Amino acid sequence: MTTVVIPFAGAEGKTRLHSSRRIRRALAHAMFCDVLAACVSVGRTRVVTPDEEAAAAALDAGGEVVADPGVGQGAAVQAGLEGVEVDGILVVNADVPCIVPHDLRSLLAATPTGGIALVEALDGTTNALSLPSAEAFAPLYGPSSSDRFREHAASLGLEAVSVALPSLADDVDTMDDLTRLQLRAGPRTQACFAELEGSHV
Repeated sequence: MTTVVIPFAGAEGKTRLHSSRRIRRALAHAMFCDVLAACVSVGRTRVVTPDEEAAAAALDAGGEVVADPGVGQGAAVQAGLEGVEVDGILVVNADVPCIVPHDLRSLLAATPTGGIALVEALDGTTNALSLPSAEAFAPLYGPSSSDRFREHAASLGLEAVSVALPSLADDVDTMDDLTRLQLRAGPRTQACFAELEGSHV
């Protein structure tokens, strides 16, 4: 059975999205919920977050909640992977609101046997990972992280491939990103964006 780990820092992780913390929080939560909905239909889903609202949403959706260590995305993912001993592990960022379950199954299908697959954003960061085991992960997030994940796989003797999945590659860091993607985004993100547009934010 596939295990999916979603690290979600909450509104504080999306400081470039909007100057208003309230709006950042609303949009970040909406995007997270669309990602969560896709993930829980694919496998056991573990959400690593300090956000109480997100934790409640995860539990309501049938997911599990893991306490966020509070020292960055890499450490959050490591916490989510702790004790996971199954084949088929996905790590999915919470700001890819266009994804549907088929995208995640496609990533799994494209993963080399015993190897690693990743989906990189346009800026070279990493939006999703497919791992053969928890031990294959290393906390390498940040600028150009996709290169580092590939190098790490090579150091372990594992094959690594980049997979072109637009809905996983398209992350949301700014309002411009959201405007560009809004018609492809999931229902919660679309509804939240429409509400903000209606209030002329």
